[in-house]
This record gives sequence, structure tokens and C-alpha cells, in this order.
Amino acid sequence: MLSAWLLCCAAGHAVAELQLLTEEAPPTSFSRDGELHGLAVDIVRVLIKRTGHAAHIELLPWTRAYRLAQEQADTAIFSTVRTPEREAKFQWVGPLLIGTTSFYSLKSRNLSFTSLEQAAASGPLAVPKQWYTFETLSARGFKNLYGVSSSKNMVTMLKHSRVQLIATEDLTLKDELASGGLRPDQVQAHLPFMRSAYYIAFSPQTDAAVVERWRQELAGMRKDGSFTAIFRRWLPDAEMPLAND
Repeated sequence: MLSAWLLCCAAGHAVAELQLLTEEAPPTSFSRDGELHGLAVDIVRVLIKRTGHAAHIELLPWTRAYRLAQEQADTAIFSTVRTPEREAKFQWVGPLLIGTTSFYSLKSRNLSFTSLEQAAASGPLAVPKQWYTFETLSARGFKNLYGVSSSKNMVTMLKHSRVQLIATEDLTLKDELASGGLRPDQVQAHLPFMRSAYYIAFSPQTDAAVVERWRQELAGMRKDGSFTAIFRRWLPDAEMPLAND
């Protein structure tokens, strides 16, 4: 801690307390009995310790957290997808994980989709309107998107056959289905169509030297095995992200 503080002072400035914002998105970040848990939360906590920066983690609705992370200095949001459209809006540290997005239907419906065009003509397709997935499908010309407020609402609509399809990631599927009363063995995956890398995204107003320190310490975690240990504890079978993903 002391060595990190001395490094900051030697550079001619002190580091303000960092705001690290996240959302309810198990297994990467979630609240249980008033405490935050998850893969990304654990990694961020280790990075706070290794950098020596004063920081606090706060759970907020995604839309608000995303806005604050663009507007306020010393603020970051995690974990968020790094895209060409977002590249200049943040300073990026990661990746922390990789996800693959597919369409899902109830297995009992025995549906088959072999193209995106068929999915786009399938009737209402539920996706949370604040997700990057919603943006992506809209940009691809999907006119059947049913924007909902949460993944729980999305799953509930699928369970009660109000929609034929939903779109979500393999990493969060189990927890999202459970929130709406479904199990993974009750759904069928169709057409993987997007691979996403998730990062810690610092606001552009945050000191670049602070962000670089976080990058260096994340690289150190990869090198000493502590990143892998956390990742495998939460996602034993998932694809490990590479430094250049």
C-alpha cells in the first residue's frame, strides 16, 4: 500500500478515491445478504489491493452506472463489453471474461432456426433494452425486438410463451434462467452470433496513469496465476480470456 502511495506522490499527484460501479449480473457481480460477490468483483478487489488505490465498489442500475462512468473522473464500470462504438468513451482494463451470445427457445417448443433471417422473423424476441445485444440486433435490422427492463422479465416472457426466443450469453444463462423459473435443460440454444470481451471501463476524465497501473497489475495477476485461480473458481469450464482479446 505504502509503495503504491509513494509512486503516486512521486508522479506529482495523489489518487482520489475511485468509484467502481457494477450491476446485478451473476456470476460476475451480484449482491447476497448485503455483500457483493462474483468473478469480476473478486478480481477488482484484488486489483484495488495491488494498486493501493483508495476505492469503493457500488452496485447500481446499469443505465445510471454507465452514464456516471462516462461523465465523472475517478469512476469505472465493470464488466462491460468493449466495442468499436464505445472505444473512445472509456479507458479499458481487461479483458476479464469472454462470452458467446446465442438465441434460446423453450425445448418443449421443438423449434429450429438455421439463419439470422429466420430469427428476425420469429415473432417477438425479448432482450433487455439496455444490453449491447439489443443494440447489435437492432443494427442488424431486427424489427421484432421486444425491449424489456431486465433479464428476469426476458426469461419470464419465454417461460409463459409470450415470446419464442430470447438472446443472452452462455456465461450468465444459468442464473438468468433461474431468476425466471427455468433450468438450462428446459431451453434450446440456436445460432451463436456474437462473441464479446468484457472489461473494466474507466471514464476518460480519470488520470491515465491510474488506469495504466490497473493494467499493469492485471497483467501481474495473469502472470502469477491469481487471475486464473479466481476465474476457474467461478467459471471452471468457460473460455479463459487472453490479454489481447
